[in-house]
Amino acid sequence: MRKNLTLGLFGFGCVGQGLYHVLNETHGIKATIKKICIKNPEKSRLLPQEYFTLAKEDILNDPEIDVVVELIDDANAAYQIVRQALQNGKHVVTANKKMLAENLEEIFQLQQQFDRSVLYEGAVCGSIPILRNLEEYYDNDLISGIEGIFNGSTNYILTKVFEERKNYTDALRQAQELGFAESDPSLDVKGFDPKFKLAIAITHAFGVFVKPENILNIGINTISDLDLKFAREKGYGIKLIARAVKTDNQVFGLVAPQFIDAHHPLASVRNEFNAVTVQGAFSEKQLFIGKGAGSYPTGSAVLSDISALTYDYRYEYKKLHQAEDIQYSTRASIESFVRFPHGTKISIQDFEEFQSGYAANGQHYMLGRVSLEKLAEWSRWENVGIILSPEALFVNKPVKSEMLEYTAA
Repeated sequence: MRKNLTLGLFGFGCVGQGLYHVLNETHGIKATIKKICIKNPEKSRLLPQEYFTLAKEDILNDPEIDVVVELIDDANAAYQIVRQALQNGKHVVTANKKMLAENLEEIFQLQQQFDRSVLYEGAVCGSIPILRNLEEYYDNDLISGIEGIFNGSTNYILTKVFEERKNYTDALRQAQELGFAESDPSLDVKGFDPKFKLAIAITHAFGVFVKPENILNIGINTISDLDLKFAREKGYGIKLIARAVKTDNQVFGLVAPQFIDAHHPLASVRNEFNAVTVQGAFSEKQLFIGKGAGSYPTGSAVLSDISALTYDYRYEYKKLHQAEDIQYSTRASIESFVRFPHGTKISIQDFEEFQSGYAANGQHYMLGRVSLEKLAEWSRWENVGIILSPEALFVNKPVKSEMLEYTAA
């Protein structure tokens, strides 16, 4: 039987307001917001003042509140809210991907300890119900890979750059004006946001907990006019792709821009839309597309989690229980285009397998298979651009430095 739920909401920004509107416009969910905890009491809001409080205890210690909905932008504070809510016997719905990615294993343990649910569909790819599908539809499928466009802000920017020939700065400004990108866009454009989402998805797809710092992220902020010119000459687009694959008992992950041709299934995914491809042994390849940025797409995903709690739904983390000695690894290489100015200490010998290269206008362009370790090093260098090739695949083999260390030992 469906329950009536009383909600306590932390945060009333873009997503919080989106949730309020979709909750009041739908008639199928028996849930009401009792109290909203905010940080700035001076800010003008549409709801009556009695809805709001500055004291988190008004929500966390209220026995009438069944579910805490956490929608703030402070990952550390969010984790403390989630922890205390579970300890106080409340279920939690959150869309905080950074908090989840950094603390997912601990949150898993807390759910078991206090017999309460934490649901977070809104944290990964906006309106696409990818986590619920990984938990339910793919629960017994042998998933070999998951990849896609996990960030609507960067996809919007790249769409405007390619289709409307806007420069990067103007496209970013437009994304901010529409609410698709934050005033500080670094989490989006440097690839941190999709990395957090990928870390969460890896747990549900493969049954492995991975800390986000172990996933290499390369953003779109280093894409140059030369890269765009090269892409247009070759008939390529550029997308920021998050991917994870499982080979034998190892899982590899990466977020990086990639050249894609016009026939690629992600080529037609435009503007603020996200897309996720899941490769299964039995279901084969399936593509999910939906809006990934904006108040309503994320608000609808949060609402879906609240609805699921009215039926006592919880993640069972089925892949975690099925996994047999599966480990996350960075011991892989992948085919990449690397651009760097003359004088940079990058050479053919740095590649696991070198294919081609050329130099023009003081810049060098090299194509070849590079270890994730080397890509991580280069990504920290100023004026080095890295874009994966259209055929980029993980190759599972020890990289040179590791082989040398092993020989020396």
